[in-house]
Amino acid sequence: MSKIKITLLMNFLELTKRRYSARNYSSDMVEQEKLDYILECARLAPSAVNYQPWHFFVIKSDKQKQLVQHSYPRDWFAGAPLYIIVCVDSAVAWVRKSDNKNHSDVDAAIATEHICLAAAEQGIGSCWVCNFDADILKQNLHLSPTQYPVAIVSLGYVKQLPEKSSPRKDLTEIVSIL
Repeated sequence: MSKIKITLLMNFLELTKRRYSARNYSSDMVEQEKLDYILECARLAPSAVNYQPWHFFVIKSDKQKQLVQHSYPRDWFAGAPLYIIVCVDSAVAWVRKSDNKNHSDVDAAIATEHICLAAAEQGIGSCWVCNFDADILKQNLHLSPTQYPVAIVSLGYVKQLPEKSSPRKDLTEIVSIL
């Protein structure tokens, strides 16, 4: 079996350490080529049975940003230059037969994390937001009854890096080897 050599641009552990929830953005707009890169990374995210039940709404216009901000009215959030709303269609997603678990939310979560990690790799700050009024977004985005928003990701260049990282549990607290 032949081995393929892959050149890594960044150690994955270092990338995951670099990603954090940014909550202070400059007004500088994210360049289109960086946004395209981030969206391409989301497009390539794995999904159950490769059904890809997602749709990504990129919110740039002031009018649409105000509608999104209405769904999550926080001062820091309003300062983001753009948002990506990750939505899924539960009618398109794979459903596990043994318990009828619809995997659209899992698939959306994977794609959302691809967005956050790709943004960090590009030097762009992001924050994964779930505490929003889903009905406001469903109405404003004209989603069908089977579509729903899973996350809003705010994106932009940060004004200032955080002084310390968020604490994480030790591996001994979260891992069981059986």
